Amino acid sequence: MSLVTEQNPLGLDGFEFVEFTSPDPAAMKALIEQMGFVAASRHPTKPATRYKQGRINLIVNEDTSGQVADFRAAHGPSANGMAFRVENAETAFAEALKRGAKAADASGSLLGPDAKVLEGIGGSLLYLVDRYGDAGAIYDGWEQVSGAALEEAKNNVGLDLLDHLTHNVRRGQMRTWSTFYNQVFGFEEQKYFDIKGQATGLFSQAMIAPDKAIRIPLNESQDDKSQIEEFIREYKGEGIQHLALTTDNIYDTVEKLRARGVKLQDTIETYYELVDKRVPGHGEDLERLRKNRILIDGAVGEEGLLLQIFTENLFGPIFFEIIQRKGNQGFGNGNFQALFESIELDQIRRGVITVDA
Repeated sequence: MSLVTEQNPLGLDGFEFVEFTSPDPAAMKALIEQMGFVAASRHPTKPATRYKQGRINLIVNEDTSGQVADFRAAHGPSANGMAFRVENAETAFAEALKRGAKAADASGSLLGPDAKVLEGIGGSLLYLVDRYGDAGAIYDGWEQVSGAALEEAKNNVGLDLLDHLTHNVRRGQMRTWSTFYNQVFGFEEQKYFDIKGQATGLFSQAMIAPDKAIRIPLNESQDDKSQIEEFIREYKGEGIQHLALTTDNIYDTVEKLRARGVKLQDTIETYYELVDKRVPGHGEDLERLRKNRILIDGAVGEEGLLLQIFTENLFGPIFFEIIQRKGNQGFGNGNFQALFESIELDQIRRGVITVDA
């Protein structure tokens, strides 16, 4: 059955990978391994390694030339590309160009000069790939790391899918990027947030693809001091702010991450005093929730629950989210405010912003 429909004009079918780079690749690889990923395969001609856990692929590209080298020089530790799965890369690429996307220079890209690549957020690459799963993965020609499957089984912390990734954009550009994803791929707005803290604020427009497997929230600052502006200053441009990775047991995953030394964001103690009132009848172990600083949102019944926690910044200003969906397909509306306030408090402590007494 064809994936291409009027609602899904490019035949989208989920994320395939995110490509990272860093001036210190050893440190980046160590952090990825600390999160339970293992090296599964290496590029046949480039210094690039694919790390795998569950159905998540993260690639660290150390190439010294081309887009990845330029991106690394401009942004430091960064996410220089991501891949969408499509039914047919050639026809999807042609359709994307017809709908207003721009072709990127694929000559030095991870997947070679014949790759179908579009210009993505902040000069990153947006690959369209049609070889995955039963069709034969794009990594088939890569050098497979001996014993990787056994290592993954031993080292994984329960992460399975890339649920969503966010873009931080310059002020005035949120609608530009929501229009891009809508017109080119058929994304629709799933949620819209207007978040305010003590001194700063942001707008967020959560976009979801026709396949319901690719979600991209777009974040734009309301002022020149918020965490979005701080990201753009540190990153030296727009880009991917965080990646959300799913788990079937967030308590177990978080406890394993903490034991491995992964730094997770804290949550104010009063948050847990209000959980029972905010999400009545949730049925979760409140003490274990509190101990692990996990956030909870949603409602018992049709809406469902969502459990989530965020790491501290790991690659420059990029961080990760650990998420467990118990029927809830949102983004943690209440938690979004809590996260914003938590990061803003950290900004206040660091003197990035000041609050009048």
